[in-house]
Amino acid sequence: MTDLTKPIDPEESLIEYPSVFPIKIMGPTHDAFVETIVGVVLQHDPTFHIDKLEVRPSSKGNYTGLTANVYAIHREQLDNLYRALSSHPMVKMVL
Repeated sequence: MTDLTKPIDPEESLIEYPSVFPIKIMGPTHDAFVETIVGVVLQHDPTFHIDKLEVRPSSKGNYTGLTANVYAIHREQLDNLYRALSSHPMVKMVL
């Protein structure tokens, strides 16, 4: 089992830092969903701008899928962002 609290050696990481990293977020369609998620992302990537966000409604319009292209500077930043999004009450799934 992998210890997720232990820092990963940069040579073992599959991601090169810094880089643009896409994070997919899905949640029920809500008027404030996009604005709320952008606010969460900005807490972890102050350079993020709404132009870096792709929005896709589901076929029936019940859910909204987002792809946030964040500027990742290290793994801890991505882990913290993933945890913040995953635990948010408006979010159903983060990939």
